[in-house]
Amino acid sequence: QVQLVESGGGLVQPGGSLRLSCAASTSIFRGARMGWYRQAPGKERELVATIGSVGGTTNYAGSVKGRFTISRDNAKNTVYLQMNSLKPEDTAVYCCNLYWNGMDYWGKGTLVTVSS
Repeated sequence: QVQLVESGGGLVQPGGSLRLSCAASTSIFRGARMGWYRQAPGKERELVATIGSVGGTTNYAGSVKGRFTISRDNAKNTVYLQMNSLKPEDTAVYCCNLYWNGMDYWGKGTLVTVSS
């Protein structure tokens, strides 16, 4: 059974930074593509960033490129999302995704609120 547990969300002022973590309780982590998605109130879920299993190829939504960085530590089965220069429109529930062998697995999410 795959479990993904996010942490690191909270309230931050515009321009501030947060680092999200997602710990995976599965040995398939190393072979899986990992990603972060977000869902703002009243909006559909959208891709934030993904990182491949081999070589760590990254992909970012245009709205976060240059401000957010996704990384992974395969020794710790953990994926991170460093978020800088946060804006009010980044407010959302951020969910971790693990994609492997045609299957998607999701964490419950962590709330990020950007407000003064």
